[in-house]
Amino acid sequence: MKSILIVEDEEAISRVLSAYLKKAGYQVTRVPDGQAALEAFESSPPALILLDIMMPNMDGFELLGRIREKSSCPVIMLTARDGITDRLAGLDGGADDYMSKPFIPEEVVARVNAVLRRPSQWFDGSRKRHFGSLFIDYTARCIFLNGAEVTLSPRDMSVLLFLAERPNQICTREQLIEQVWEMDYEGSDRAVDLSIKRIRQALSHWPVTEGEIRTLRGTGYQLWTT
Repeated sequence: MKSILIVEDEEAISRVLSAYLKKAGYQVTRVPDGQAALEAFESSPPALILLDIMMPNMDGFELLGRIREKSSCPVIMLTARDGITDRLAGLDGGADDYMSKPFIPEEVVARVNAVLRRPSQWFDGSRKRHFGSLFIDYTARCIFLNGAEVTLSPRDMSVLLFLAERPNQICTREQLIEQVWEMDYEGSDRAVDLSIKRIRQALSHWPVTEGEIRTLRGTGYQLWTT
């Protein structure tokens, strides 16, 4: 049974989400603030985190940053604020999805199911490949650069694997949204650009003589290799 960590300071919302997730077959832990979330995360890492942004003492953005320092655990952010600035800040910080309040509990469960499906959505063969000093194990979903493991969020990992499955081919934003964010994604394709930005930062020590992620203006992206 997969576990979900709900980080939400509004008791009523937390209880409703917990009830629906338990009904869907998940094990649920509820905490009201960031510090309690860190303690729960370290004692028993969950399969996914539902994270409210507006919390006392430590907001969701700060907590997301601290989680991303040590883990690529999927995170869906929840907020009463629907501004594009918050949405981009969450995605740029490594969130895997973003939902605005008020929301329908059934949709939250559907989003949780969708995010947790992504790691095994493709790449189920026994495949490994070297791109110079960059090593990719598609089966284990592990990436190493110069012998050191590269940590990426599940969604960013899926984007990189999608590109690496098609070296030197152009992948459009529409393809990436359809395959990684799924067909019903209603956000901006800016999310693709932010994901590519994070991947490039993670691979900043990959020599350009061996390969790089190129932007094809007005078209999409390409993992170019020699």
